Amino acid sequence: MKNPNSCKACITSPGRGLDLPQSFATPVLYKVPFDKRSQMVYFRAGNSSAELIYVVLMRDGKAMRYFPLGAKSATHVPLAVLEDLHPDTLMEVLLAAPTGTSGSLILDIGFTEF
Repeated sequence: MKNPNSCKACITSPGRGLDLPQSFATPVLYKVPFDKRSQMVYFRAGNSSAELIYVVLMRDGKAMRYFPLGAKSATHVPLAVLEDLHPDTLMEVLLAAPTGTSGSLILDIGFTEF
């Protein structure tokens, strides 16, 4: 049986440079349960800043996907190519923004566990 799960957040974090993706003061994490597998099925995000930013989805410390977000815009990405995430895989969301950028990032990332 498949169980939906999601990672949601509204975060404000200053930019430190597009070449320096950073974690948040309170990390945005998702860990696959020890007895399940999971797949990321969608990514939704909004950017309130006046600059291009991007979100990096890390899998066990390595970049898995990049999601650019235009200035004052939002995106919804339904994922057609799904990758299995094995038990105990740790996912973390990082943000990169130009130095001094201020604004909020709104996230909704959907996972299915099975």
